[in-house]
Amino acid sequence: MKRQTISDLAKAADVSVSTVNRVLNQPETVRKHTREHVLATAGEIGFYGVGTLERSVRKGRAPHRLGVLLQQGGRAFYRNLGAALRQEAARRLEAPVELTLTYVDDLSPDNIAAQLTALGKSCDALALVTAQHPKVADAIDALTAGGTPVIALVAPLTARANVGYVGLDSYAVGRTAAWAFDSMVHRPGEIGLLIGNHRYRNHELNEAGFRSYFREHNTAFTILEPRATHESAAVAREMVEGLFHDHPDLCGLFVSGGGITGALAALRDVPKRQGFVAVGYELFEATRDALIDGTLKMVISHPLDRIARAALDAMIEAKQGGPNAGARQLALAFEIYTSENI
Repeated sequence: MKRQTISDLAKAADVSVSTVNRVLNQPETVRKHTREHVLATAGEIGFYGVGTLERSVRKGRAPHRLGVLLQQGGRAFYRNLGAALRQEAARRLEAPVELTLTYVDDLSPDNIAAQLTALGKSCDALALVTAQHPKVADAIDALTAGGTPVIALVAPLTARANVGYVGLDSYAVGRTAAWAFDSMVHRPGEIGLLIGNHRYRNHELNEAGFRSYFREHNTAFTILEPRATHESAAVAREMVEGLFHDHPDLCGLFVSGGGITGALAALRDVPKRQGFVAVGYELFEATRDALIDGTLKMVISHPLDRIARAALDAMIEAKQGGPNAGARQLALAFEIYTSENI
């Protein structure tokens, strides 16, 4: 009896040669039913590589152990992102995902680095939202050197190791927000800018894009220096009240970081200014209500379902590619909401 080859196996299983090769080399890319069928057919015809095929199929059954570190579970955006990640993980039946999702209230670099290191002990790949800091970069380098790749979510990160990214094109977010002010504010004046923290690279890129647009298209506006809320609603409220007190020519406010619920409370309490425009970040219950009552004119938002899908794909790809693989950088299209499309 002649030795059965890959071509013979493909013909007997009624699949393509490329499918058999993927079952051998990339089993997670082939549907479970097909993998099992090819393996059963290999045993029936006496395929020479049945042992290798069985090990590969067994590997394809193994779950991907993925860890995600998110900030402050009390904030709506991170709760919603976490829910989207869990839903996406549960949907993946062909290549199962064991997702460990951790919320962190203490956002200090020391704690983020410690939490990341601890999570890496039980996971094959990690993703996190955090500010750029040398201590965080060192933790990422140590994990990557140990074979655990890291993906940045929402805010890009850099380290000596390859760090992937899944989020928005923050520079384009800033330019789009600026376009909104330029289009809606009829009498140029001063525009306030709230960010969460200067170490969040997405917030810095938001500001860069925002200023770039006005330099290019309308220099009649004055963009004030950004004020950091440190992700605190109370601080954001105080800062908005201060902006209205100190800047009688304030015609707009761009809330591009955390603390927006405090900013909204202040905007509702301060005396209304004719033609004033506020643009916010992320669609959830509070910003949706603000669009309806006119406190916000526009909201720029992450597409959470697509972010979750891309994040899991990126972690699995990084796990399979190994430490020498190039880091995946994926900027997804953002969503824009007004009172007319919510």
